[in-house]
Amino acid sequence: MTPQEIVERCLELSKASGTIVLVDETSTANLRWATNALTTNGVTRDRSVTVIATVDGGSGTASGVVARSAVTPEGLEPLVRAAEQAARDNGPAEDAQPLVPGDAGAGWNDVPGETSPEVFGHIAPALGDAFNRADDERRLLYGYLEHGVRTTYLGSSTGLRVRHEQPTGHIGITGKSADKTRSAWVGQSSRDLTDVDVTALDAELTKRLGWAQRTIELPADRYDTVLPPTAVADLMIYAYWTMSARDAADGRSVYSAPGGATRVGERLSRHPVTLWSDPAAPGLECAPAVYAHASSAESSVFDNGLPVGRTSWVEDGTLTALLQTRHSAGLTGLPVTPAVDNLGLTVDGATGSVEDLTAGVERGLLLTCLWYIRAVDPQTLLLTGLTRDGVYLVENGEVTGAVNNYRFNESPIALLDRFTAAGATAPTFSREWGDYFPRTAMPALRVPDFNMSSVSQAS
Repeated sequence: MTPQEIVERCLELSKASGTIVLVDETSTANLRWATNALTTNGVTRDRSVTVIATVDGGSGTASGVVARSAVTPEGLEPLVRAAEQAARDNGPAEDAQPLVPGDAGAGWNDVPGETSPEVFGHIAPALGDAFNRADDERRLLYGYLEHGVRTTYLGSSTGLRVRHEQPTGHIGITGKSADKTRSAWVGQSSRDLTDVDVTALDAELTKRLGWAQRTIELPADRYDTVLPPTAVADLMIYAYWTMSARDAADGRSVYSAPGGATRVGERLSRHPVTLWSDPAAPGLECAPAVYAHASSAESSVFDNGLPVGRTSWVEDGTLTALLQTRHSAGLTGLPVTPAVDNLGLTVDGATGSVEDLTAGVERGLLLTCLWYIRAVDPQTLLLTGLTRDGVYLVENGEVTGAVNNYRFNESPIALLDRFTAAGATAPTFSREWGDYFPRTAMPALRVPDFNMSSVSQAS
């Protein structure tokens, strides 16, 4: 059965008051390598079907969600019945709203998008050249390259029929010295991989491994620190994921104000910073409508198909919006601003690069990426985590060696106010969260007192 036939058949089978069906078709190709040689490669196909049943009752509308993969035509009716039963078992849904109306949108009848190994056509030979260089220079390369296309078909008992095709690719390469005492990482996200330059990525790794030929032990302290765009993305994605308006109104987040209010309208930064999401942002294009497979504090299955557009979460330093479902918007009195699957940070008037920011540091640190990031205090969004694959000492504007790893303790909200210099915003790929949230654009930031709270033994 085609995805469209699955949607129509599930809606036909449904006995619920309202029904939403999502069919996700995913096509993925990947390459993996270690010690300067390819190790595995493959192409996969996957299909999953999610049925959301709503049942009206005297005390409200209940919802039930059941998702399954590898569903046969014979398995559709049991899937629909399971969703209906889940709705009856769950009782009235707090986030219940009328289902979004509509009709068949453009592209509804199109076949699912696909990828193939041909997408690696210009990258595979460049990887081979990089492996040869690494062999000659006694370096080791490890990494992973993936490209996928996920096509989602959404149909509702209201007549709504929408389709979204999302291509996503990314590459991550770790370089190590032959004795494995030095390491560095670079990564990039790309819609179609045509802009991936393996030679340039390998040159950056070579440069960083060269920096690490000299090592310096430094204690835990607050350091004048340059964060490249990838590290800024590591932190800002967490700030975005915790922007639930419902949690803020309940007093559970850094965006909460006393008395059940939110901090919307409050200035978070003295700088002209804008944190934004935009489904139409060039290179970061994503779904222009809600595709919700489950309800949470940030999303609602009842909002499926609701259009989304550009949203400024922070505008000129002021918090202007939070992640809102129609339900939470009714509670907070704020506009409906659903989550968008990308994130950007811009600083008005900021130009230059990581190198430009580093040139202004008399004595401090250059980070490359962070990992194992976790929340310590939701009320201040204090995060902790570790540095990884390269922390470098900067003296008089020049990188002079590598230093030990650290555990850090910082709040991305506090950093938005404390940074002293910023670079131009550019597409980037978060080391920590890129596999889940690859579409980001960030500037480099210079923070005069980044808190390296303890020395880490991780290497």
